[in-house]
Amino acid sequence: MELHTSRLRIDALHDGDVAALFAYRGDAEVVRYQGWRPQSLAEAAAFIERQRGVVPGVCGHWQQFALRLRGDDTLIGDLGLHVVDDATVEFGITLAPAWQGRGLAGEAMRAMLALAFERMGKHRAIASVDPRNHACVRMLERIGMRKEAHFRESLRWGDGWADDAIYAMLAREWASHRAATHDRG
Repeated sequence: MELHTSRLRIDALHDGDVAALFAYRGDAEVVRYQGWRPQSLAEAAAFIERQRGVVPGVCGHWQQFALRLRGDDTLIGDLGLHVVDDATVEFGITLAPAWQGRGLAGEAMRAMLALAFERMGKHRAIASVDPRNHACVRMLERIGMRKEAHFRESLRWGDGWADDAIYAMLAREWASHRAATHDRG
């Protein structure tokens, strides 16, 4: 699968992405709210290799996609798609520090919402976020997702516990949101 937005290309991770993936996914600031941090280049390479075996659209599996600038093969982030069941998909996104704060995460997520609702025919999309990740929370709200739940100390995180907030959007909400944002221009 390959998707294009005005600034991004979303496609498969490949062997040439190992160093970049390890660099930003290994950065303590980038992964402070995420569950996976590769400990070596070999672990990052093994992750990419495992992705080759993921069958798109299979329930219960995460498929991780590369985020690249259009016209450039450099990996700037990754976006995960988890098919929860026949009706629901879950998304997760990570950007390298140099590319954060430019609206790219929202642009990529809108493309994935369009994929989920318009091409896959899903009823519901969700995203799980640490509520301390204020930038991600703002992005989810900006693209039209709404907070449905806040679970206190529900995830084991290192030596402690972290909260988990669930944001969601229904297909009919996507259609309304897309029409409203398209009308604004």
